[in-house]
Amino acid sequence: MPRPDQRANDALRPVVLERGANPYAEGSCLVRFGGTLVHCTASVETGVPGFRKGSGEGWVTAEYAMLPRATSERTARERNGPGGRTQEIQRLIGRSLRAAMGTMAFGEYTVKIDCDVLQADGGTRTASITGGCVALADACQWIATREGIASPFGTLVAAVSVGIVEQEPRLDLAYLEDKGAEVDANLVMLEPDRFVEVQGTGEAATFSRAELDAMLELGRAGISRLFALQRQTLGW
Repeated sequence: MPRPDQRANDALRPVVLERGANPYAEGSCLVRFGGTLVHCTASVETGVPGFRKGSGEGWVTAEYAMLPRATSERTARERNGPGGRTQEIQRLIGRSLRAAMGTMAFGEYTVKIDCDVLQADGGTRTASITGGCVALADACQWIATREGIASPFGTLVAAVSVGIVEQEPRLDLAYLEDKGAEVDANLVMLEPDRFVEVQGTGEAATFSRAELDAMLELGRAGISRLFALQRQTLGW
């Protein structure tokens, strides 16, 4: 069956990375995956969590939120703290971005990546990681200039969703596909080919090793294209 937007099964949605979208942050990126739009900022704050104090090392963490009208119906703001889904997503983003660091020995600073979903059409967490990486790279360069050191940033990290929909492996699921997927997965990779995290679930069906391999290959190829776009955006 054709996909809702007529893409090939191995095609990404149109992806746009707008570097420096926020003039106040040490690093920022407005990332668009089709109908999903996420504003990512990297803020450098003096001080680190208690377990880092006195070490001379910094920390990288992330927060994630969805604006009330990011979806077809308004959702309430999480005024009493992040809910379970939000916590799970921001922990994933934080783990992924820490994996991109070459070193944490950049002084006792915390780099906080805020990922705010302006519009959601599937893949908000993977878009957050991909755009958050660009913001983090620029924040690391800001620290390097301030401290007179080499940038502590290490390797690009990017992420994409994959799944099995109507018995077909597909790349970068939009919401309508994700909602009806038999299998849904998110892949996070470091350039060029190291996995950071693989999250996969049989939502409405189980899946075979061959189907898993097919999804992994779709994701690897898609993320390779995202790495190229990140490099172009950063001017590397």
